[in-house]
Amino acid sequence: MSTDEKYMQRCLQLAKLGNGYVAPNPMVGAVLVYNHNIIGEGFHEKYGSAHAEVNCINSVSEINKNKIPFSTLYVSLEPCNHFGKTPPCTSLIVKHKIKKVVIGCTDTFNLVNGSGISFLKENGVEVVVNVFQHECETLNKNFFTFHQKKRPYIILKYAQSTNNKIASHKSERTFISNYFSNNLVHRWRSEEAAILVGTTTALKDNPALTNRLGYGNNPVRLVIDKHLQIPTHYNLLDNSTKTIIFNFLKDDVKQNTFFVKLNMHENVIHQIVQFCTKNNLISILVEGGTNLLQSFINQYLWDEARVITNNTLFIEDGVDAPNFNGQILNKISLLHDTITFYTPQ
Repeated sequence: MSTDEKYMQRCLQLAKLGNGYVAPNPMVGAVLVYNHNIIGEGFHEKYGSAHAEVNCINSVSEINKNKIPFSTLYVSLEPCNHFGKTPPCTSLIVKHKIKKVVIGCTDTFNLVNGSGISFLKENGVEVVVNVFQHECETLNKNFFTFHQKKRPYIILKYAQSTNNKIASHKSERTFISNYFSNNLVHRWRSEEAAILVGTTTALKDNPALTNRLGYGNNPVRLVIDKHLQIPTHYNLLDNSTKTIIFNFLKDDVKQNTFFVKLNMHENVIHQIVQFCTKNNLISILVEGGTNLLQSFINQYLWDEARVITNNTLFIEDGVDAPNFNGQILNKISLLHDTITFYTPQ
């Protein structure tokens, strides 16, 4: 591993600390190195707050501040070059007379997209680009997908028995995944902007769809309830966190619950995706039943699938899991559960 890769790896470690807190912004980490010693570190901690470069430079101790102009700044994503909720980081770098910046990958967001690199070069800064490029791009796959495809990054998630059933036909809820898998699912919820279920899942399982078993924010709850069948005492209508109810009957707001009327003559999934795009919800975790999951699959609207298989459970009379063609990215085991990660073929 080269010196640049070593410090970029540290940038990635720092960037991940912002997971679940910075969306719709990307996760970014920064390290300031003087004579092979780290004198400053920082990451983007929360949406609307200081960027990684600012936190990194501000972390330098008083005794080391005179070393800043002679240091190399490592940052996992191209520094911003525009005024948003914070001033441009490129101006801060030039202000501190930092002579060299090593960047993990360029920022394809249209207000940056190479302009940060150009500004630094125009102001005499030596710039090295694309160190651990794949890793840096993968870290912010939600962000890049949102800006490149103009839609959220969509993750399909479900649990199934060893014979590929996601539920029993009986009225009671079927519990498939184990405690450790459930903990992981709750962590996934904290990492995504929104979580979506359909009417059948809402009525049968009465889910809360919150991150109760881990740290981080709750996702925005998205519910398809075309004819407003969900009883008002159910968890999804408890106003505990922001919830969007997509329906055919009304637009309305009740505390944290927002009713959004859809056009019944247009594609429901497309309308939901467009709503999320317009409202900066850059990723959706789809936790619905087979019909909802299959709708996304059939319309080629998915980027990743996470399938939890209970290898000891056989459901005699059950609901078939969705059908899709995917390329296996990874597999992990948690006791008797196997979690398989797919991308589209």
